[in-house]
Amino acid sequence: MGYRITFLPDGRTVETAEGETILRAAGRDGIHINATCGGKGTCGRCRVILKEGKAVSADSPHLADKDRAEGVRLACQTTPASDLTVEIPATSQMRKGSKIATGSRLEEMLAAAYGACQGKFRPVTLKFHLQLPPPSLDDNISDFERLKRGLENSGYNAVSVRAGLSTIRKMGSVMREKGWSVTVTLLEEGNTIEVIDIEPGDTSATRYAAAVDIGTTSVVVYLVDLITGKVLDHASAYNTQVRCGEDVITRIVYATEQGGLSELQQLVVSLVNELLGKLCDKHGIGRELLDTAIISGNTTMTHLFFGIDPAYIREEPYIPTAASFPVLGASSVGLHLKDTAVVYAMPGVASYVGGDITSGVLASGLYKQPGLSLFIDIGTNGEIVLGGEDWIVTAACSAGPAFEGGGVKFGMRAMDGAIERVAIDPATLAPSLTVIGGSNPVGICGSGMIDAIGEMFLAGIIDRRGKVNTTLDNPRVRIGENGPEYVLAWAEETGIGADITLTEPDVNNIVRTKGAIYAGFATLLKEVGFTFADVDRIYIAGGFGHYLNIERAVIIGLLPDLPVEKFEFLGNTSIMGAYLALLSKKFREDAEAIAHRMTYIELSVSRNFMDEYVSALFLPHTHIDEFPSVKKLLG
Repeated sequence: MGYRITFLPDGRTVETAEGETILRAAGRDGIHINATCGGKGTCGRCRVILKEGKAVSADSPHLADKDRAEGVRLACQTTPASDLTVEIPATSQMRKGSKIATGSRLEEMLAAAYGACQGKFRPVTLKFHLQLPPPSLDDNISDFERLKRGLENSGYNAVSVRAGLSTIRKMGSVMREKGWSVTVTLLEEGNTIEVIDIEPGDTSATRYAAAVDIGTTSVVVYLVDLITGKVLDHASAYNTQVRCGEDVITRIVYATEQGGLSELQQLVVSLVNELLGKLCDKHGIGRELLDTAIISGNTTMTHLFFGIDPAYIREEPYIPTAASFPVLGASSVGLHLKDTAVVYAMPGVASYVGGDITSGVLASGLYKQPGLSLFIDIGTNGEIVLGGEDWIVTAACSAGPAFEGGGVKFGMRAMDGAIERVAIDPATLAPSLTVIGGSNPVGICGSGMIDAIGEMFLAGIIDRRGKVNTTLDNPRVRIGENGPEYVLAWAEETGIGADITLTEPDVNNIVRTKGAIYAGFATLLKEVGFTFADVDRIYIAGGFGHYLNIERAVIIGLLPDLPVEKFEFLGNTSIMGAYLALLSKKFREDAEAIAHRMTYIELSVSRNFMDEYVSALFLPHTHIDEFPSVKKLLG
């Protein structure tokens, strides 16, 4: 027997299945409740407030007696025992429509990407008009042979030309409809040409495509005019798969151990369709005019997009089902494009270095650079690429979700209401905050955490081990319910009616995350016989974008202590690489070559990595001499 649950503040009501948790019922109906752990009860983020009705809840160390007395429950550990009314507090919501912070270099990066394609413009599919001679008693070849001859006469030579049954079925009537004037859409694979569509008349002057970045945290869609090559518009939203888990591991577990593969696939495809639909509607473009999509994502996200079992990605020896994919029909995965549209996935390298990193190397130009370059994509995982025009090696480290908000009491993604910059007066310990969107803060995102930890360290609020100095005589340094903490904003200054703090456990989580990322850099360099001093340039990609403060990142030991001019922010290189590949056959070939050139090094079995990781669990590092500028600041 199921019950009805009404969710506040929206007032939506859902029917539950027998034994179904509040979290599962909400997710099934598209109501989002934050659940970093994918509903296993280990993160404590899916808090709801029971307003009316009876429910059965498992005990949780994440809830204090005061919380329980106020009706707070974990949605993943609570099943209804009657009809319920529950409130989803602001801290458990992902606010629909909130602005995603993507940095301020979008137009600059688009212009650079478009400029790089000049003279190389050739999309995945080709579309052009043919005026064929009508048949006669003297010229009595079949319609398909006539079409192939027309292609050859137009200078399009290939070993073989083929067509699917659906195209051949309509070929005869289409050719005659406009007096043998037809427009063909071709897919070229090696020396083979496939006629994937044929239309009456000349429709070659109008066509569009989509470039899609499927990130663990967010999904970005570009609507591209394939005639001009320009990006008409873009849209983005947080990946709705987050309700099934914050990171790739929890989503793999959800897909394989909780039977959620189909749900995860449907969630991401529906989101892409929704974003693309909004863009098409905004610009008055019919879906039948979109004939190509290129997707870029990490290996797990790509598997989930195609509905492929990701189980073996997380099991030693960590082998994905596929690292590269053939060009597939877009309808086969549920994309709402033209019936004959195709989808191409950027090629990956290994289980934890996917097409998004190939896209990043492509967009950065690292693969053509002399000298030694380091490319880093900082997110839930830290992916690293080292090399240049002669060789490329790559690795990944599990950084954890701290910089995306996971494991931090008031942590959140970079969206409206997130504290993105922090400065602390060393005399008064009063903070100065910059909030995305200019509103009252509701939490703190990755760049804000890095600033805050660096400032707290310099101000003496925390020591090199990340321990809070509770002897300081200041109201902002106190003992809270989770131990020692520093108050970033008082309740009356926030948008959630509660003090926003960084606790000592928060600091420890962030230090572990930065330690894993720095250890990844150091280990990869050591494996190939180099040091940070040998690095000519460092490209930074990923969600931090334009908001990361290099000096503060060095102070906490996230980035190496190198001159600031060696660092370059690139923003979302995953979508940029997809855009380049969409426009240019040359760049698609480069992407395939990059994926084949990259040598993957598995850090999880490296003794050097564990040694480096342990050494990096201090601020900025156990070996302070590796950070001379920080040593100088500390006197």
